[in-house]
Amino acid sequence: MSRPTKIGAAAALAELSGWAAAPDRDAIVKTFKFRDFNAAFGFMTRTALAAEKLDHHPEWFNVYNRVEVLLSTHDADGVTALDVALAKIMDEAAGSGSN
Repeated sequence: MSRPTKIGAAAALAELSGWAAAPDRDAIVKTFKFRDFNAAFGFMTRTALAAEKLDHHPEWFNVYNRVEVLLSTHDADGVTALDVALAKIMDEAAGSGSN
């Protein structure tokens, strides 16, 4: 299976709302905040299932109601269309449950 080519954070951000460029590498970041841990964990579960289907996995960190996400395609050494696709899935999965 061929992997997408690098498009860079700037191109990705032109397609996304609420995401930002990572300060130290070609990646995009976003922090999702939820009403409680259960909502945050539900978001992570929905996202994990979609990520597995894409064969593209996020770097993320969770504490209680907060999920910090960093997306970059490691084998492309930067942001690709896979990251944009996963970011859009995450935004949809967060839905009204995030603040």
